[in-house]
Amino acid sequence: MNECNRSLSPAARNAPPARSAHSLAGVVAATLLLCLGLPACSPAANLQLELTVEGLVRPVDMVSAPGDSRLYIVEQPGRVRVLEGGRLRGEPFLDISTLTSRGNEQGLLSIAFHPRYRSNGLFFVNYTDTGGNTNVVRYRALPGGRSADPASAKRILFVEQPYSNHNGGHLLFGPDSMLYIPLGDGGSGGDPRHNGQDTHAWLGKLLRIDVDHGTPYAIPRDNPFADGKQGRPEVWAYGLRNPWRISFDSGLLYIADVGQNQWEEVDVAPANKAGINYGWNLWEGAHDYSKGGAVRDRTLPPGVEHWPPAVEYSHSEGCCVIGGGVYRGSIAALRGHYVYADECSGWIETFEWMNGRAEQRARWRTSRHISPNAFGVDSRSEMYVLDMGGKIYRLAGIP
Repeated sequence: MNECNRSLSPAARNAPPARSAHSLAGVVAATLLLCLGLPACSPAANLQLELTVEGLVRPVDMVSAPGDSRLYIVEQPGRVRVLEGGRLRGEPFLDISTLTSRGNEQGLLSIAFHPRYRSNGLFFVNYTDTGGNTNVVRYRALPGGRSADPASAKRILFVEQPYSNHNGGHLLFGPDSMLYIPLGDGGSGGDPRHNGQDTHAWLGKLLRIDVDHGTPYAIPRDNPFADGKQGRPEVWAYGLRNPWRISFDSGLLYIADVGQNQWEEVDVAPANKAGINYGWNLWEGAHDYSKGGAVRDRTLPPGVEHWPPAVEYSHSEGCCVIGGGVYRGSIAALRGHYVYADECSGWIETFEWMNGRAEQRARWRTSRHISPNAFGVDSRSEMYVLDMGGKIYRLAGIP
C-alpha cells in the first residue's frame, strides 16, 4: 500500500499515546477524551468493530456503485471482489492481476464508478503496470453488472513513475462529477526530483479531469492551469507527498498525506478552491523540511501560499496516515466527524471541522487489533475499515 516510515520501535508502536485531561461534552462525555490540538491525542472510549468479511488479499479500497447495494473490494494484486448479501462472491468482478506490478505500494489501488453507472455501466481503475507506471483505465460492466467486460478497457491516463513508491493511487468522482486523481511525488525519499512544487509535473499533485467530454478526457475550464502556461492543465492542487485517500463532504475536500520522517498530516480545504499548494517538499506538515542539512529556497511565486494542515501527528505516535472520510452512519457520536487512522499504531482518530479548524479531536481504542489500510462506505453510509491482513470491519458502535 502507501509508503509508511516504519522507524517506530515495536514498543513505541504499541504504546498508548500521551494522556490529556480534557473531556468531550455530550453523548460520550464520560468516556471520550479530547486532544484539543495537542501533539498527541488521548485514548478514547472503545470503538466497536464488527467483522464483516475475511479471507481477502491486501484489500486497499471498498466502494459501492450508484444505485447498487453491493460492495466492491479492491485486492492489491489485481482483483475486484464483490460482497453481496453479506457474502463474498467467488468470481471476481474484474481480474487484471496479469497486468499489475507487485511492489509493496504497487498493484491495483482503487476503483471509482461513474456517477451515471446505472445507465452507462462505466467505471475506472487505477493500477501500476508491470513496468511500475500508473495507469487510469476505463471499463464497462457487462449486462447485469455481475462482471466487467475486459475488452472494454480504455486507458485514460498514463503516468511514468521514476521509483516504486509514492504512487498515491486513489480515484474519486467529486460532487462536480469531475474525476479526481491524487498522485504521489514519484518516490524515493525527500522528493529528489522536486515534483511536489513543480506545477508542470503530474507527480505530487491532485489531478482533476472531465471524463465525459474530450478524447480521452477534457480539461475543466476552472482548473488553475487550464491554459497550460503556468502548469499542467490537469493539475487541481500541488505540494503533495503521497496522498493516501481523499474524500469530499459538505463542500470540503479532505486529503490524508503520508509524511517523510517526522510528521503525518490531514488537509482540509474548500472543495472549489483551485491551485492550493499543500507544501511538500518545502514543508512536512506545518514544519520546514530539510534534507542533509540543505534547506531549499522557500520563496514561492506571488500570490501562492502554503496551505497548512488541519491535523498533524508526529512519528512518536504513528508512522503512516490512512485517510477515511466524514462519518454519516448510524453512530450518533461520530456523525459529522472525519475518521482516519494510522497503519503502524492501529489507532483510529476523529475530528469535526468547525469554524475553520479541527475541533473535538479524539483517538479511539478499537475492540480489535488492526493494521488499517483504507476505509470504505456502503450504500447506507455505514463505514468500514480495511485491514492489511485481509479482513474488513464495520464501525459498529460505542459501548
